[in-house]
Amino acid sequence: MHDIEAKSILSPKNGMNLYRGCTHGCIYCDSRSNCYGMTFTFEDVAVKRNAPQLLEAALRKKKVPCMIGTGSMSDPYMPLEKTECMTRTCLELIDRYGFGFSTITKSDLILRDIDLLQSVNQKAKCVVQMTLTTYDDDLCRILEPNVAVTSRRFEVLKELQKAGIPTVVWMTPILPFINDTDENIRGLLNYCSDAGVKGIISFGIGMTLRSGNREYFYKKLDAHFPGMKRQYMHSFGSSYGIKSPNSKVLGKLVTDFCKAHGILTDTKEVFDYASQLELPQTQLSLF
Repeated sequence: MHDIEAKSILSPKNGMNLYRGCTHGCIYCDSRSNCYGMTFTFEDVAVKRNAPQLLEAALRKKKVPCMIGTGSMSDPYMPLEKTECMTRTCLELIDRYGFGFSTITKSDLILRDIDLLQSVNQKAKCVVQMTLTTYDDDLCRILEPNVAVTSRRFEVLKELQKAGIPTVVWMTPILPFINDTDENIRGLLNYCSDAGVKGIISFGIGMTLRSGNREYFYKKLDAHFPGMKRQYMHSFGSSYGIKSPNSKVLGKLVTDFCKAHGILTDTKEVFDYASQLELPQTQLSLF
């Protein structure tokens, strides 16, 4: 871990990343890709130490509250968040200024902040987006080794449900020849239904590979799935977007299940739900 000074914190679409790099060790992580210009070891997480100051300045300038998102490039609830508290500090600011909050995570550490998540949701809107890729916990420990297993993430979703906080599930990536099975998808869908999630994002049942994360992924395939790298190279070559050979069948399974259970599955609709803040006119008049 090391500190850096950020020049700005909010993207044009009001997203932020308080950390750069990650220690979860997920074998498929796109954030390892060379195109992001990492100049240090991915696991040597950079902490944007001045992020709270930058965020408060940005929130003060906004005339109308909106959703503030985080988690697109690195998990805001990595283990180091226990001591650094960057996410909690920024969440306190979001709550204080009456903005909405949306985050993507795989970590049960988010339950530490359930008080703030509830407060934000009562004043504006809060959406927790949880990644679920692998129903079998033993396989999950291989694919996502340093983070809460899927059964624990399901428990987190249930706790959020009890707290009245809406949730979305990222059922992605799904790795060809590894977890692209009917059994896996049905198990994850049942978790989603039981936890009352508002939407599921699946991106057509597949994954992405490009320079940087491809090499890391293949290294892990050699370690845990001997011979699988050859199958990937033969089937997909150097393609960036990779669909499971079972994508049509599994995609229909997801669509049909979501329709039957009233769960959003259109990617744009789910994105809009998680990123758009609609406040009553009386609250808007306060700003």
